[in-house]
Amino acid sequence: MAQERDHDPLRGARVVVGVTGGIAAYKTATLVSRLAQRGAEVTVCMTEGATRFVGPLTFQALSGRPVYTSQWEHVEDHDPQHVALARAADCAVIAPCTMHCLAKLATGLADDVVTVILSAVDRARTPVLLAPSMNESMWGQASTQRNVATLRGDGFEFIGPDEGWQACRTVGAGRMSEPEALLAAVERAVSGRARG
Repeated sequence: MAQERDHDPLRGARVVVGVTGGIAAYKTATLVSRLAQRGAEVTVCMTEGATRFVGPLTFQALSGRPVYTSQWEHVEDHDPQHVALARAADCAVIAPCTMHCLAKLATGLADDVVTVILSAVDRARTPVLLAPSMNESMWGQASTQRNVATLRGDGFEFIGPDEGWQACRTVGAGRMSEPEALLAAVERAVSGRARG
């Protein structure tokens, strides 16, 4: 068992987890916990909206590391743009990635800590995974699908979304993938980067 842990591709991997303002943020707590249990060095960054669903203290306790909630905070160093954090990452995952966040990333808008950090990630070197989460109507909007196509073309990778029960009491596409699927995607991304 100890030997398996030593060969775990997530052990020592530096993973940035961005959390945006959606109810599915509760699933991200499980992802952060599982990454930490596998030995990953997890740094969580949250939009203001995300903090209304899950508190930063939850992610700090699960990751064992400071949580970024503002692009103006310096919780670990003196790097106001958090460029060093972005450059050091082996992988970044945004979960949940709302319709709003997709639109900002597709147009290059960096006005919160999540999009600021992502703007400094070299996607040719570091995989960035997006886990969309929104209701079926929002996912089906032509603007959302244009943004998804743009982001795929820009080198972002998508996990989901899945179909199923949604917080708006409907069933359809747009549900954020489960933590196990997110964890597997991060593992694949980190393993692929190590081989590349």
